[in-house]
Order: sequence, then C-alpha cells, then structure tokens
Amino acid sequence: METRSNHVLVGTITLILLALVGAFLIWIVRFGDGPTRQYDIFFSQAVGGLSKGTGVTFAGVPSGQVLDVELWKKDPNFVRVRIEVSEETPILQGTTATVQSISFTAPPNIQLDGAVKGAPPIEELGPEGVPVIPTKPGALGELLNSAPLVVERLATLTDRLTLLLSDKNQQSIEGILKNTESMTGTLAQQAPKLEQLLQESTITIRNAGIAAEKLASVADNTNQLLDNNGEPLAKNLTKTLAAAEQSMAALAMVLDDARPGVRQFGERTLPEIDQLVQDMQALTRSLTSVSERLDEGGAGSLLSAPTLPDYKPGK
Repeated sequence: METRSNHVLVGTITLILLALVGAFLIWIVRFGDGPTRQYDIFFSQAVGGLSKGTGVTFAGVPSGQVLDVELWKKDPNFVRVRIEVSEETPILQGTTATVQSISFTAPPNIQLDGAVKGAPPIEELGPEGVPVIPTKPGALGELLNSAPLVVERLATLTDRLTLLLSDKNQQSIEGILKNTESMTGTLAQQAPKLEQLLQESTITIRNAGIAAEKLASVADNTNQLLDNNGEPLAKNLTKTLAAAEQSMAALAMVLDDARPGVRQFGERTLPEIDQLVQDMQALTRSLTSVSERLDEGGAGSLLSAPTLPDYKPGK
C-alpha cells in the first residue's frame, strides 16, 4: 500500500508541475503578444519553401511570420504572401522584401530591409485591402532565374568539349605531345651547349657594357674638349675665313687687271707668232735647198747656173 501511495504522490506532483509549466508558457506567449500589422508581398519568382508560419525578419531581427501563401487569383504569374509583423517594425518607404535562404538545407524566410530614415511608413492599401511591400530579387531568386542560362552555357561548353576531344583532335593532341616530348629531349641534350652559349652571351654583354662605358668616357672627354677649346677654334676659323675672303677679293682684282693684256695677247701677239713660225719654216726650207746644192756641186754651184745636158739628135 505504501509503495502504491508513493507512486500516486509522485505522479500527482509531476502532473502539477507540468500544468504549471504549461500555464507559464501560455502566460509568456500572451505577454509577448502585441499589436501587429499585415502586409502583402507579390513575388514574380518561385517561392519554394515558404509556408504558413515561416519567419519574417527585419534586417535580421525576427519581426513576424507568414500568414498565407497562394497564387494570386487576379494574375497567376504572381505569388501573394500575406505576412504579419509587429507594429513596432519600421516598415517605411524604401523597404523591400526578399526570399532569403541561409543554406540549401535550411528553410527560407522573408527578409525585410532598406527602410529610409525619416521616410513615411507604407500605409497605402493594395488590391487585397492591406499595404503592399515591394520586392527585390534575392540571392536565391537570382540564382534560380539565372539557372536556365547557366544550364545552356554548360550544354554549349559540353558540346565544345566533345568537339575538342574528338578522335581527330585526340590524334592531333597526341602528335603535339610527342613533338613536345621530342623537343624536350633535344633541349635536354643541348643543355650544356645552351649553358655555354649563355655564358658566352653573358661575357659579350659584359664586354659591351665596358665598351659602352668607354664610349661614354670618350664622349665626356670630347664634350670637355669642345667646351674648353671650341671657342678658340671657332675664333681661328672665323679669322681664316676672313683672310680667305680677302685673298679671293685680291685675286678677283688681279684677274680684272689682266683681262686687257690677255685680250691683246690673243688678238695681236698670237697672229704675229703664227706668221713668225711660217717665216721660220720658209727659211728652213731655203737653207735646206742651199745645203743640198753645196753637197752636190760645191761652192761653184751656188754662183753658176746648172749645166744643161748634151743634145743628141735622133734621140
């Protein structure tokens, strides 16, 4: 009997405690209840995962819940979501709603943000009798909207990869790999010669640098020489040019003075010399004739006439 009485007592106390906990929870819930407002949100994209009781947050702070999700009867292209939020939530002009998912496994919720400080609240009634909060594409919505384009691009990429990896192209790629391997082997064999060539090139570049430094030094010395002696040389050159100009002027004057004599020499002296040469030639011919007569007939041949030949009749 005592054991049964103890079990009854424990059960009674347990039930009393559970009733007290339930009453406390009900009191807490009722105490947390306050005035709320309802809004409609019209989504043009899929809202998979949203259902009655889904949470509504404002800038990440829990502010309400979803009351209803249904296709809008007036336009099936839109999904009407009726939400209820606390009256203290600042649903001001500029506030937008998005469907946001923390991860692919967690259910989505409705995120409200973008309220402009100092702006009036959204109070204009919509087509269903409550104010309407505008929407903006969320990350999930943008991903779903761009999914067809992504799939199309993946299909195009797959087709191109299939063409790239065709049998003919595979043979070409195999040939390229063989040629590359052969070229690599040739380069490995020529590595010592290439190293020697690089060393010689390094030495040549070093010598070229030294030659460039020497040329720069010569150029500096030339500049210094021109700076130090250039002005005297220029003065001497100027003097030389002036003297040459004076000499040319004097030569021009001499030529002007000699022109009459040269003209007289050409007009009178040269003809007289020509006549003298002709007379000398005639005299030479006469002397030659006298000499020939002296040789043939002696001195008497110069004084007597030449002997006529005997005349013989009949001949």
